[in-house]
Amino acid sequence: MNAQVKSSSSALDLLKWLIAITLVVLAVGGNYYFSAESLIFRVLGVLLLLVVAVVVGLTTEKGRSVNQLRKEAWVEVRKVVWPTNQETLQTTLVVIVFVLVVALILWAVDSLLGWLISMVVG
Repeated sequence: MNAQVKSSSSALDLLKWLIAITLVVLAVGGNYYFSAESLIFRVLGVLLLLVVAVVVGLTTEKGRSVNQLRKEAWVEVRKVVWPTNQETLQTTLVVIVFVLVVALILWAVDSLLGWLISMVVG
């Protein structure tokens, strides 16, 4: 009995994915077909169809698992200890100084190699 429920569920999920893909194709095709219309109307139409496609996709088994993953990711983001403004500024300055030092070293090596090659070539 469980296999029958899973089979019909996967068939329904497949139908939902086909509907979602069709809506996305309609959004892209409609945007192209109605290219003479105002941009705002085309954008609103595309956004509406994409939102409906996402809602249909979220009702599938994969969609529910993606939504659960999104919720768990937000829980993890809330646990992150973000740096203070001072830490961010200090880290940024260290990166800038390091990049400048490496750039100067690369410039010096390039100049030296160019000078050496010009001496050899004549």
